[in-house]
Amino acid sequence: MASSSGSGSGSTGSLSTAAAMAMAAASGTEEEMRALMEQRRAKRMLSNRESARRSRMRKQRHLDDLAAQAAHLRRENAHVAAALGLTARGLQAVDAENAVLRTQAAELAARLHSLNDIIACMSASNNTAAAVALTVAAAATATTADPLGFDGASFEDFLFRSSPEMFMLI
Repeated sequence: MASSSGSGSGSTGSLSTAAAMAMAAASGTEEEMRALMEQRRAKRMLSNRESARRSRMRKQRHLDDLAAQAAHLRRENAHVAAALGLTARGLQAVDAENAVLRTQAAELAARLHSLNDIIACMSASNNTAAAVALTVAAAATATTADPLGFDGASFEDFLFRSSPEMFMLI
């Protein structure tokens, strides 16, 4: 580009300026040459202003785009934070329910163990009571007269007193 004084630095703009100066010199008037240089300078200044205006517009568009993107990201961040809060509350609810269920499972396991112990005890008592009943019944049938002096009603009372668990309803 040519400098504002009109002297060339070897670029394309300065060559055309030099050519214009040579033409103006050929025509003989220095005043025409100055007018031509002034016209080119004004054209350059106008071009530079237009370029600067386009650059400012691009910069403003870029800033507007960045502001819109920032607003969009803030909204998205708020949505993600809300979803995270809901998920955290859901997790707390599930953890609480899980703790309750674990406690209930432990209580039920303890009850089952206790019931199994009772059944085992009842089975042992039933086996013992049945053995006693068979022994007594065998002894009663072996002799025509009851050597112990039991009648049928008193025998049932004897069995009930010896193993009351056997007659409990579950």
